[in-house]
Amino acid sequence: MKKFTLLALFSIFYPIVAQEKLSTSKCTIYFEASVPLFEAVEAKNDIVNCTLIPDKGQITFTAVIKNFQFKRDLMKEHFNSNYMESDRYSKAIFKGVIEKFDLKVINETEQNFQIKGKITIHGQTRMINVIAAIKKVGNGISINSHFALNTDDFKIEIPNMVVAKISKTVNTKVDCVLN
Repeated sequence: MKKFTLLALFSIFYPIVAQEKLSTSKCTIYFEASVPLFEAVEAKNDIVNCTLIPDKGQITFTAVIKNFQFKRDLMKEHFNSNYMESDRYSKAIFKGVIEKFDLKVINETEQNFQIKGKITIHGQTRMINVIAAIKKVGNGISINSHFALNTDDFKIEIPNMVVAKISKTVNTKVDCVLN
């Protein structure tokens, strides 16, 4: 009888505990650092981890640098070895807080929220503030954000022979559905 009672209590409280955080490993980060008249410099990483603790509004994104995919293999090779030094700096990490976040008010209508936090890329950490559109979708929530990063802020050096072909402003887009 004790085992049955314990099992019944566990099954009642498990859904409450399980909702303490939402997560996925299928977020997508796109970036583009193209310059007019030259070949497009863009990549996508669709194996990005994200965890949200709704009660605190805490959100974390982790992207493995080598998972960024380019149209050309040579671009990926240069990106990993020359620019991002991904053997040394293997991940990009963002840890922040969604300001005034309340899961109870999230519905199918997109709402904008300010997210403040620290992003670490190429061994350099910077504070950033971004706007994210958040809405309810199916059994989870969707988070989308567009923002720009500057390569100088993260000490990413662009070699002189290609400096005119790659923008120092990296337009970044994050798409994520958390369950």
